[in-house]
Amino acid sequence: MKTLKSLKKLGSLKNARGQGLSEYLIIVALIAVASIAVIGLFGGTARQQVAGLALEISGTDSSTVVGNAATTAGEAETDADTDITLSTYSDNAGVIGGGGR
Repeated sequence: MKTLKSLKKLGSLKNARGQGLSEYLIIVALIAVASIAVIGLFGGTARQQVAGLALEISGTDSSTVVGNAATTAGEAETDADTDITLSTYSDNAGVIGGGGR
């Protein structure tokens, strides 16, 4: 009788570990999706800023690139404020896809 109880307890521990792993994977997936969305909105700004930094390190004037970064950041802010619903999805395809920025 004791061995049957210990086997049942062991089975419930395996299920609990599996449940914890599943919850962990769901959280990791949500973080990945959120990260992709943030990079989609602000990726162009980050690329412009890194390019400006590289130009300054090389001794070249980067005022144009830094200005482009500011412009891209403003566009990203506008895109982030856009209300996207299922009824306006097709009208905002450029906002959702990042428009190549």
